[in-house]
Amino acid sequence: MNSLFAQEIRLSKRHEEIVSQRLMLLQQMENKFGDQNKEKASQMQAAETAFKRNLSLLKTLYWASVEEYIPKWEQFLLGREPYPIGVENQNEAETNIQNEAQ
Repeated sequence: MNSLFAQEIRLSKRHEEIVSQRLMLLQQMENKFGDQNKEKASQMQAAETAFKRNLSLLKTLYWASVEEYIPKWEQFLLGREPYPIGVENQNEAETNIQNEAQ
C-alpha cells in the first residue's frame, strides 16, 4: 500500500512537471507567434511605404519626360514640324547603316 501511495505521489509530481513544461512551451509559442505577427506587420508597412515612394518617383519621372518632349510635340501639333517620335531613331539607323557599309 505504501509503495502504491509513493508511486502515486511520484506520478502526480511528474504530471505537474509535464503540465508546467507544457504551459511554458505554450507561452513561448505564443510569444514567438506574436513576434512574427509584429515583424510581418512591420514588413507590410515597409513594403507599402516603398510602393508609395516608387509610385511617386515614377510619376515624377513620367512628368519630367513629358516636359522634356513638350517642345517637340508642340511644334508638331502646331503643324510646324514633322512627327517627332522615330525621327531620332531613323537618323541613328541611317548612321549605323552607313557605318556598316564603310
